[in-house]
Amino acid sequence: VFALSETGATSAAARWMAKRENASDLVGGVNIKSKDAVVMRTLLDMSTTAQIKDSLKLGQAVLGHLGKVGRLHKPRVEQAGFAVLKAPDIPSILVETGFISNPEEESKLKDEGYQAELADALLAGIQ
Repeated sequence: VFALSETGATSAAARWMAKRENASDLVGGVNIKSKDAVVMRTLLDMSTTAQIKDSLKLGQAVLGHLGKVGRLHKPRVEQAGFAVLKAPDIPSILVETGFISNPEEESKLKDEGYQAELADALLAGIQ
């Protein structure tokens, strides 16, 4: 589970993933590559301390419930500057449920029962 960080990633893996995901052209439907620095700064500054705090709280709740479904890769919410987490008005988290590059996890992710357990855990964490 990831939440936004204004100060940098909490791990090398989080930093790598954020860099990879942020290669996307659009942030909130705006092509930031075609805008000037002021617009980019404005979009990035929209993230507030309260939003990050709420995102971390939400992420921890979701992790608590996901931990009942299976082994967690990380026991705490990671933070990185993912563009998709920069909504200023709502808590935002990014949840990875497994790695399809791992045959065992890929098999579990294909199982409808496991998918239902994950969905229930996500819902419980959000509520």
